Amino acid sequence: IAYFEERGQNFKVELIAGIPDEEVSIFHQGGFTDLCRGPHVMRTKNCKHFKLLKVSGAYWRGDAKGPQLQRIYGTVWQTRTELDEYLHRIEEAKKRDHRRIGQQLELFMFHEYAPGAPFFLPKGEIVYHTLSETMRTALLNEGYVGVRTPQLFDARLWKTSGHWDHYQDNMFSFRDGDEGDEGDEGGHNCRIMGLKPMNCPSHMLIFKSKKRSYRELPIRLHDQGALHRDEPRGSVGGLTRVVKMCQDDAHLFVMEQQIEEEVTKLLGLVERVYKAFGLGFRPKLSTRPEKKLGDDELWDRAEEALENALKNNNLDYQLKAGDGAFYGPKIDFDVVDAIGREWQCATIQLDYQLPKRFDLKYVGADNELHTPVVIHRAIFGSFERFMGILIEHYVGAFPTWLAPEQVRILTVSEKSQKHGNAVMAALKEAGLRVHLDDRDDKIGFKIREAHNAKVPWMAIIGEKEQDSGTVSIRLRNDLQGQGIEPNPTVDAFVGTVANHAKRPF
Repeated sequence: IAYFEERGQNFKVELIAGIPDEEVSIFHQGGFTDLCRGPHVMRTKNCKHFKLLKVSGAYWRGDAKGPQLQRIYGTVWQTRTELDEYLHRIEEAKKRDHRRIGQQLELFMFHEYAPGAPFFLPKGEIVYHTLSETMRTALLNEGYVGVRTPQLFDARLWKTSGHWDHYQDNMFSFRDGDEGDEGDEGGHNCRIMGLKPMNCPSHMLIFKSKKRSYRELPIRLHDQGALHRDEPRGSVGGLTRVVKMCQDDAHLFVMEQQIEEEVTKLLGLVERVYKAFGLGFRPKLSTRPEKKLGDDELWDRAEEALENALKNNNLDYQLKAGDGAFYGPKIDFDVVDAIGREWQCATIQLDYQLPKRFDLKYVGADNELHTPVVIHRAIFGSFERFMGILIEHYVGAFPTWLAPEQVRILTVSEKSQKHGNAVMAALKEAGLRVHLDDRDDKIGFKIREAHNAKVPWMAIIGEKEQDSGTVSIRLRNDLQGQGIEPNPTVDAFVGTVANHAKRPF
């Protein structure tokens, strides 16, 4: 402390005072002395492939009333090639920023009156709804049943589940009643209530609502209800970290001997879904954290079941020791987008703890009562985050099935409007999302606008097309070169677009 005080290093003095260890590490190299946990590189030639990226103002320890500092951002790599590749990814990421594209394409917005919670505009709602319904349909075919559960619960639910002790800081909670009311929590006059940050405790109540038999298992409950999480203000941004979200959430109630089969099905579903979007994925097995529920014997069995499923499906996985949920181990999936970035999305979590805490039982083949195991799983994660990832992955150019506007009809003049209306009617009859641009503008301007809106299919209608009963197709760049007939009949055009608009899973 005296060393840094003598040199006017007051910030380091303050940091040392907050370090609980008896000793602190200080690195001295050349004329540079640094308070740091370390390690440092031995010589600067190890850092020759670097690039300073930007500077910005910053307040000491984030306190706006404190001293203002200058923050310098940089990056360093072992080789020039790696540095160049990284800088290229940074430039690509700027082009793909979903916040900018979302505003440009009028997909969503935010407002200071609802911090961290997105407003989905008409086009964005179409994308959101299409993702939701595609997943719902896929899960119904996999034996799931849909449920809806309340938004607001008495704190006793969260205490039973363990979330009150382990997750309360991330929950929106409030007192139901006047400050002066008397009565314990959960009493008539005064209750502590919490908005649900996840669906699992409410699904435990559904399972427990009636007598269950082993013949019913597995029971697969799917819930796309809204969730609220009190995220730190500085951590929210765009769609990838929000305070209000919906997940393609589900909980599977299974017998222990059914675990591996169900996890194998889920691994196949993850692969099928991500492949449909052109996304790669990398699984990670996360084991028991230091702060956990339950004894080691149960954790041993749970971790072994997940590891066996990964190995038996020949999946290479990364081990993340101590990174599991407080109630059980999990397999998390990082998806890999078009420029090689990784995003954490899907998860499969094995849980022996919540069924015990809620005293869930089913009647087994031996006519005795047994406790089920619960598999928590999500494939997209949250729709908001996944949609943000897809916007950047596709640079806003969604595939036909997901595009908010699948076809734009562009008429050349008033003389071709009748045929334009007929083409629009045929497309709508086939269930396609279509817009007719019959404004009195030059066709070149209309085409540019459709390209800027990233519409996949454009049908240009002039007198020639009207006379021949055809359309002149203009394609978005990613659809070109696929051998599509440039001047098909209306029926052929409708069939071609409809074929591209089929949901992929």
